[in-house]
Amino acid sequence: MTAAYISLLVLVGIGRLGELGISRRNQRQLEKQGVRKIPEPHFRWMVLLHGSVLICAGAEVLFLHRPLIPGLAISMAVLFVLSNALRWWVIRTLREHWNVEVMESTRVGVVTSGPYRWVRHPNYVGVVFEIFSLPMIHTAWITAIVGTLGYLEILRRRIRVEDGFLMSDPAYRLAMGGKPRFMPRLF
Repeated sequence: MTAAYISLLVLVGIGRLGELGISRRNQRQLEKQGVRKIPEPHFRWMVLLHGSVLICAGAEVLFLHRPLIPGLAISMAVLFVLSNALRWWVIRTLREHWNVEVMESTRVGVVTSGPYRWVRHPNYVGVVFEIFSLPMIHTAWITAIVGTLGYLEILRRRIRVEDGFLMSDPAYRLAMGGKPRFMPRLF
């Protein structure tokens, strides 16, 4: 089962490289429309953390001999699939707006459909659950905890930059300002 888990980590890494390709394509298209990238010093740490979670989860399983606990593996695999379904729903909803970097894209419209009907940052919700669940599929709990806490800190800093820019746009503030950042209001 360890080989299957390592293969999963490799496939996730390949998937992330594919997402970077989609992001770069979208970024070029946005730049043709006059959209510029917002300087964001935390992006490189986010990239490093994503890669580190994949490497550290595999290393933790191999070198610390983490067991595969079927009940935990199944529940975390379900959470991993759901988190990726949310992330791909975001990518599909945003279409050419979707980007891994903070872009000045409100000038080409504000997206309020899909998961954006309820929250401002659904992609980050998916990523947090993914970073936790992927290592936990094979009981790599150190990677899950450290990776999730590290991502939350990077995210806290990144959202300060992103929300600062987005909320300065009157159209965005009108459409999205009353919505919660991450979790939809139930009532």
